[in-house]
Amino acid sequence: MPTFHQLLRYWRRKKVPTNNTAALQGNPQLKGTCVKLRIVKPKKPNSAQRKIAKVRLSTKRQVLAYIPGQGHNLQEYSSVMVCGGRANDLPGVRFSLMRGKYDFSWRENITRTKKRSKYGAPLSKRSDS
Repeated sequence: MPTFHQLLRYWRRKKVPTNNTAALQGNPQLKGTCVKLRIVKPKKPNSAQRKIAKVRLSTKRQVLAYIPGQGHNLQEYSSVMVCGGRANDLPGVRFSLMRGKYDFSWRENITRTKKRSKYGAPLSKRSDS
């Protein structure tokens, strides 16, 4: 613990909170363009082939974003919508892409009833007759 005179000479500095999504600059989402598409392996103990994209945002910053869901139609120079939300087992991936916006559409044959918004799946038509 510092002495009284030490505190007079060097006052206590406040801790500045860090922002994990600083590239969005306070916006909930930003438009971006895919620069490169990659497949990476997650950290231990998980094992998979995760798809990520390097995206140049409209603010000229480049970030790594996770591509959610099964399959995608993205290519280089595809327009995408980037939102916050990190991939827990991928180091450096702090953003994810939104399905159903710009060039990143959902697959036609996907049928989900739960967690549809996460995967961008449309509401399936029920036949209640």
